[in-house]
Amino acid sequence: MNNLCTDVGYISLHKDGEQLCGDHVEVVRKDDLTVVVLADGLGSGVKASILSTLTAKIISTMMANDLSVEDCVSAIVATLPICKVRKTAYSTFSIIRIAGNHEAEIIQYDNPYVILLRNGKSYDYPKILEVIDQKKIYKSKIKLMQEDTFIAISDGAVHAGVGCKLNFGWQRDHIIDFMEAAYHDEFTAKTLSTILAEQCEILYDGKPGDDTTVCTVKIRERKPMNLMIGPPANPEDVKKMMSLFFAKEGKRIVCGGTTSELAADYLNKPLLVSSPLYVSPEIPPTAKIEGVDLVTEGVITISKVLEYARDYLRDNHKYTDWSYKKDGASQIARLLFEEATDINFFVGKAVNPAHQNPNLPIGFHIKMRLVDELTACLKEMGKKIKLSYF
Repeated sequence: MNNLCTDVGYISLHKDGEQLCGDHVEVVRKDDLTVVVLADGLGSGVKASILSTLTAKIISTMMANDLSVEDCVSAIVATLPICKVRKTAYSTFSIIRIAGNHEAEIIQYDNPYVILLRNGKSYDYPKILEVIDQKKIYKSKIKLMQEDTFIAISDGAVHAGVGCKLNFGWQRDHIIDFMEAAYHDEFTAKTLSTILAEQCEILYDGKPGDDTTVCTVKIRERKPMNLMIGPPANPEDVKKMMSLFFAKEGKRIVCGGTTSELAADYLNKPLLVSSPLYVSPEIPPTAKIEGVDLVTEGVITISKVLEYARDYLRDNHKYTDWSYKKDGASQIARLLFEEATDINFFVGKAVNPAHQNPNLPIGFHIKMRLVDELTACLKEMGKKIKLSYF
């Protein structure tokens, strides 16, 4: 078992005037296997959306259960209709199958070829042509290296700018040049997808002429992170909670005033709450404790982090809000969304007397719900989550 993990992030742009996207991305994780399918339905609208979704779900489920490419393609051919006008299948697809984070299998049918960045530069991987049920399928097997980054795109990306800013669209070579220039080791799969999708939207002048999807798969080193919020219900458990928290590998985030005081006492270090260097009208200021990477207020800050997490899982429009700001919520978002892969939550179940004020819309159940919803969002991002209650 290596110390790598598979990070997946994608963004879709709807064709201008359509409510549904004709592309669909499906991700299946099973044991040490990750299967990612990007399906592009022919045309746009409801029919394209339904058929691309059906394609992606059938292929990802079958591939995750070790069925062959031949079986997958045969199932798709038998299931999907053929367009009477164009005489072609209603959905094309790209499959990226990662086994044990040491080998990738890429299977492509009629989508633009998947881009592989190795050490931030384009890597020309081998492709083998196979004809399955009269479909030209390109297959590749690649031994993986840390930071290998696969970028799958629908044809809306290479059509970006047609009749608007570019005569012949944005060619694959141009997309490679752009992503090589934009690439940074610290960028997550979602961030890289967001960067490329935003550029496509710019080339379309904000009105995409085709459904456009970018799906990035990045092989990353596992990075643990630890977050503690709230004191334990039983004061006698403080030492146990603190010792377990500070024994964990990885960076440490402490949220909440009382929790910060307990952490400072345990470490026998001062809690520094001098005038903040960065002031936000929405988020309470941070503090400092030697031995803790980030000290923040509790419920208000975590509420904002949850807002960012929900947006991150959708279109990631608020990325520019939290990607550079220095308030507590933005810093937590960067640590949890971009840096961490494995996150340990230490949640104290004590009821804060200050939260019992009827004039404050904060209570014990709200704190628990915030933690539950945030951890659910992080799991959907592909993070490995462990919750410990005290």
